[in-house]
Amino acid sequence: MFTNTNAKKSNGSLLWRFSQKFEFAAENIIPDPLVFCLILTLILFVSGVLFTDFGPTDMVNSWFKGIWSQIGFAFQMSFMVVTCSVTARSKQVKGMLSKFAGLAKTPVTAIILLMIFGYVASFMNWAFGTIATPVLAMLLSKKIKGLHFPMLIAAGYSTMILGQCLGPSASVYALIAGQDHFLVDKIGVITQDVSVYNPLNTILFFILAIGTIILTIMAMPPKDQIVEFKGFDDEDESEEEVSKTTGKLSFADRMNGSRLIMYLIGLGGLVVIGTTIFEKGFLGSLSLNFVIFIFLIANFFLYGSPAKFVGAYKNNMSLATDVMIQFPFYGGISGMMIDSGLGQVIVGGFTAIATAETLPFFAYISASIVNLFIPSQGGQIIVQGPILIDAALSLKANVPHVLNAFVYGDEATNLLQPLYVIPALAIVRMKLKDVWGYMAFIWLFWLIVTSIGLLVLPNFF
Repeated sequence: MFTNTNAKKSNGSLLWRFSQKFEFAAENIIPDPLVFCLILTLILFVSGVLFTDFGPTDMVNSWFKGIWSQIGFAFQMSFMVVTCSVTARSKQVKGMLSKFAGLAKTPVTAIILLMIFGYVASFMNWAFGTIATPVLAMLLSKKIKGLHFPMLIAAGYSTMILGQCLGPSASVYALIAGQDHFLVDKIGVITQDVSVYNPLNTILFFILAIGTIILTIMAMPPKDQIVEFKGFDDEDESEEEVSKTTGKLSFADRMNGSRLIMYLIGLGGLVVIGTTIFEKGFLGSLSLNFVIFIFLIANFFLYGSPAKFVGAYKNNMSLATDVMIQFPFYGGISGMMIDSGLGQVIVGGFTAIATAETLPFFAYISASIVNLFIPSQGGQIIVQGPILIDAALSLKANVPHVLNAFVYGDEATNLLQPLYVIPALAIVRMKLKDVWGYMAFIWLFWLIVTSIGLLVLPNFF
């Protein structure tokens, strides 16, 4: 599936050599995602016992409760991975994306095309961006020689993360724009023209977005160290054909191969999609469930018969394994973090030393740390929000800037914490260690640029 074009190795550019320092760590230190998750669980358990009033039994009980709080989300994500993969591996979609990939003629233009596509897809919905970007990366890699596939996947994944910082679907921005959010008594309703599209946030986003594209291009490996994607051995088995019989088809056979049934159900789904978009608008409709539903209904038309439809899902079901297993364990981590008050301890330690000018920076750093253990923006704002807002009001800091910093911190360490990259890795059948080094490389760039931006840009706005 993945091949190195040459056994001989050359040095490459300075940025490539620097990125390989992270690759060494990924290869020799970073375990598989499940082990990574279990290690975080143990670290948080010990920290909670040492630094909070919770005892071992309290921590274990919170872990247990947290596990089951994420079962619904685990199924959502698992179903999303399988359903989107079924869509992506259909002949029709592969044909359309293949034509789009044909717009790129060189490795550099392929990187630019992929990352711009990723930003736009993530702007619409993070789940769509998570799945669609690696699919496009595979097609680009088949068409253009000289693309380093692990870096392509890491860079594409980074667009999904960064897109949330300027996208209207981010949990925090959607929350505080509502009339009855839990912080409304302190900050009122903050609409997205103020929370998302203020000058500081917009400028910082484009600096990071353009900078990440340039960084990826400049860190391209020398030709003899490129790892190319060659496709999967079973990629032509995405559809399960209806079994052929020499005799007359039975009524059951006709039902199993019926296009009419599929199209009638698909038509009902199109009615739901159309009315939802009409009522809420396109961007307002793009919840996680709605995005999954769009792909599900598409598959009714793409596969055309119940037998092919079920066969395609069977062939892709194994992709959900890691997601289904690991998401509940991250729920357990979040449960311990929230119940023990350890999150408040971490955030409070930073806000205690902040000033009005430095609070956005400390909000960013504290959010980056807490996100390692609570990889859910909605859950994280419940822990950090009251402390950050109280500090902002007390110090007379700019509240939207503090919230922007929180979002950047929450998103940035998704490059280190592997939860949300698992669906992308499942689609391309890669291991975490294959891409983590490049993800950490991009994270360091973001850390430096965002820290400087949050300390400097507020002085001008």
